[in-house]
Amino acid sequence: MTLKALLGASALVLSASAAMADPALIFDLGGKFDKSFNEGAYTGAQRWAEETGGKYREIEMQSEAQREQALRRLAQSGSNPIVMTGFSFSDVLAQVAPDYPDTKFVIIDSVVDLPNVRSIVFSEEEGSYLAGLMAGMASKTDTVGFIGGMDIPLIRKFGCGYAQGVVAAKPDAKVLVSWTGSTPAAWNDPVRGGELTRAQIGQGADVIYHAAGGTGIGILQTAADEGILSIGVDSNQNALHPGQVLTSMVKSVDVAVEDAFTQGVDLEPGTVVLGLAENGVVVPVDDSNRSLVTPEMDAAVAEATRNIASGEISVHDYMTDDTCPVAGF
Repeated sequence: MTLKALLGASALVLSASAAMADPALIFDLGGKFDKSFNEGAYTGAQRWAEETGGKYREIEMQSEAQREQALRRLAQSGSNPIVMTGFSFSDVLAQVAPDYPDTKFVIIDSVVDLPNVRSIVFSEEEGSYLAGLMAGMASKTDTVGFIGGMDIPLIRKFGCGYAQGVVAAKPDAKVLVSWTGSTPAAWNDPVRGGELTRAQIGQGADVIYHAAGGTGIGILQTAADEGILSIGVDSNQNALHPGQVLTSMVKSVDVAVEDAFTQGVDLEPGTVVLGLAENGVVVPVDDSNRSLVTPEMDAAVAEATRNIASGEISVHDYMTDDTCPVAGF
């Protein structure tokens, strides 16, 4: 089943009830132009607006304290549905959503089990496995790196899947692991990201994958400056440094947001899981990275994609079991 089919985006025309309310989007810390997760959401919202002529409200988070205020403000103003990016909204949404039973909420990257909430989560471990496979094949030092933002299970899920892909390509490869921090500030610290990148390069890493939000901009920049390869995340970051970014582990956040806006108040609640089989996660090859991706990599990624989608390859999900089969996570 395709991504759009799972999300229920087959309807081409908004219903009369959906047309009565403007949707809204709340960006997580880091801002809508973070070149990563938030920007993917922004891209989907803008595409919906351009294609339909509709309008939507948006709020950019400046601090943790604003989460509840932002949700209530939009709900009280009649926005419907209200989409939010990031697991950090989970607790606040669980408190706020019951107070507005006629408002539909969408949370991306977490599950909140309420009758007026759609939860959209991705199989990041599957896409990260493919990124790791490519990293392992591209590495000349047999040492690669992973830099996470905030040290939380969700980001360890990225890292664990990546490490599995690396060792599938090169069983003796070494995977270095670093974390930007343990607070939400870890998502927006490109200077620290650059420092960690240089430290991993000093230990021999010649390919580094980041899952660090806005911090990743510093990681990608430093990798390019130091002449090693990097791997982007969430949005397609290949073009940020053409010929230096091996690929990006892209989550179809844009499609999820566009679909939620399209369905409007008729949006169905529940949990949707998007993986390789649904094209929910991909590792794109385009003009910016084509020269880096060998035919052998193409073939290995295609085969692994088929085998993961069919269940022949099982990639570990750290969110359900925190015993990653590869050391470091």
